Amino acid sequence: MRTVRWRIIATLMVLVAAGVGGWQLLPQNEERGKTVAVGTTDAVTSLDPAGAYDAGSWALYSNVFQSLLTFDAGGTSPVPDAAQSCRFVGSGLRVYRCEMRSGVRFPSGRAMTARDVKYSFDRVRKINSPVGPASLLDTLDSVEARGRVVTFHLSSPDATFPLKVATGAGAIVDRNVYPEDALRSGNDVDGTGPYTLKSYEPGSRATLVPNSRYQGPAKVPDHATVLRYFKDSAALESAWKRRTIDVAARQLPPALLAGLSTSDPDQRLTEVDSAETRNLVLNVRAGKPLHDRRVRQALASLVDRDELVESAYKGTVDSLFSVIPRGITGHTTAFFDAYPKRDPARARALLQRAGVSTPVRFEFAYSRGAASKAEAQEIRRQLEGSGLFKVVTKYYDWAEFQKRYTAGKLDAYAVGWLPDFPDPDTFTAQLVRTGSGMHNGYSSKPVDELIQASQQYEDRSRTLKDFRRLQQLVADDVPIIPLWQRKEYVLSTNDITGGQYLSDGTGVFRLWSLDWI
Repeated sequence: MRTVRWRIIATLMVLVAAGVGGWQLLPQNEERGKTVAVGTTDAVTSLDPAGAYDAGSWALYSNVFQSLLTFDAGGTSPVPDAAQSCRFVGSGLRVYRCEMRSGVRFPSGRAMTARDVKYSFDRVRKINSPVGPASLLDTLDSVEARGRVVTFHLSSPDATFPLKVATGAGAIVDRNVYPEDALRSGNDVDGTGPYTLKSYEPGSRATLVPNSRYQGPAKVPDHATVLRYFKDSAALESAWKRRTIDVAARQLPPALLAGLSTSDPDQRLTEVDSAETRNLVLNVRAGKPLHDRRVRQALASLVDRDELVESAYKGTVDSLFSVIPRGITGHTTAFFDAYPKRDPARARALLQRAGVSTPVRFEFAYSRGAASKAEAQEIRRQLEGSGLFKVVTKYYDWAEFQKRYTAGKLDAYAVGWLPDFPDPDTFTAQLVRTGSGMHNGYSSKPVDELIQASQQYEDRSRTLKDFRRLQQLVADDVPIIPLWQRKEYVLSTNDITGGQYLSDGTGVFRLWSLDWI
């Protein structure tokens, strides 16, 4: 689901050059207290942190809940949030201890304690929702709570555990309000983040108001924010053009984005690199049409990413050739090395060796996305153009899509992956490890061993050898096919500031960064 802003300095320079003169001419306090309306095509699966592991839900969580740790804008290492301090105890990377920040209170007025932290982590694992974040806590063995000190005991060394604590999986809930073994029903949220959820209309909007009790690193806003949810990019574009929203983020249509300019005086555009990726996930279970590895390799031999990027996305994303994207430790071009060009002859030979009749028939499912339909049609065109595959594309609404892919009912499906944190572990453990969040039935003992081996190094540069080997194995097994890496765009009216800090691929959606000039 859940990276680093590599061009943030350049973006700031563009904003300063374009806007400093206007800043001095505008009345700075005229808009103070006015609600900021933010539009997105992301969807919220659940208001309960134990029940969702997707970008839309986590974007909301990062505003209304606190975790022990969080990420600063552009940061790669977690910083204290609800915790005062956290550290590994000893040298084995198996005991992680945090001391709570004082003064953090739930809406009821009750002080947050280490017991609430333990309760929150324990219930995520106990509920173990198929669309929840329990898989992210696979190395957590037990949690101990004493006063304001919480201690995590890990089943194996895991240098990435602090990064996981900083995600939506670590959102802290009130143990007196949230059921121990079931998701909370209704539309109420009792969190301690910089905002309070005043109201929520599923699929429509979330109204957030400043939380006067908040204790943490974020600056509490002095205005309300409304998150408006749109069914698709066309609806988001329409709202933007009618100016019924002040900020448009995730995901405007590619054709609109391709025509935007940072020099337009009527709006502010932030464009930065992101580590968000999109993959074609292949169901490898026995009995499925893509079970045989040679069939999957044949499919990989026919995908032309550059053509996909231009035709469906108008050049607003970049072709990707490995599960670990550019800018993240260990990135390689494993799929380019293994499949350097579109090669129908090679694909045909692979299918002949597999002994399957052609064309190989399978369903390609897709759901939300800025150009998901155009993407599906282009991939179908490329595969069917070889005469070797027959592809039925089918759209599912988000809830049904999640239900089907988590149950292993889909043959192939395209999903975006917003990294949980800026580390290669989130692109490997959560995408290709046994029991991963992709639910495609893939299991590889060598891949699992490399992931576990990589978690023992606090110095992440020491993981390079493991992750390079892992990417080679994935390119050979082809449980997923990397398609592209996103660029992050935030579009706002020229009287809004802070858009460059809103989203950076760490899973944190900083609505509190937005303000009126």
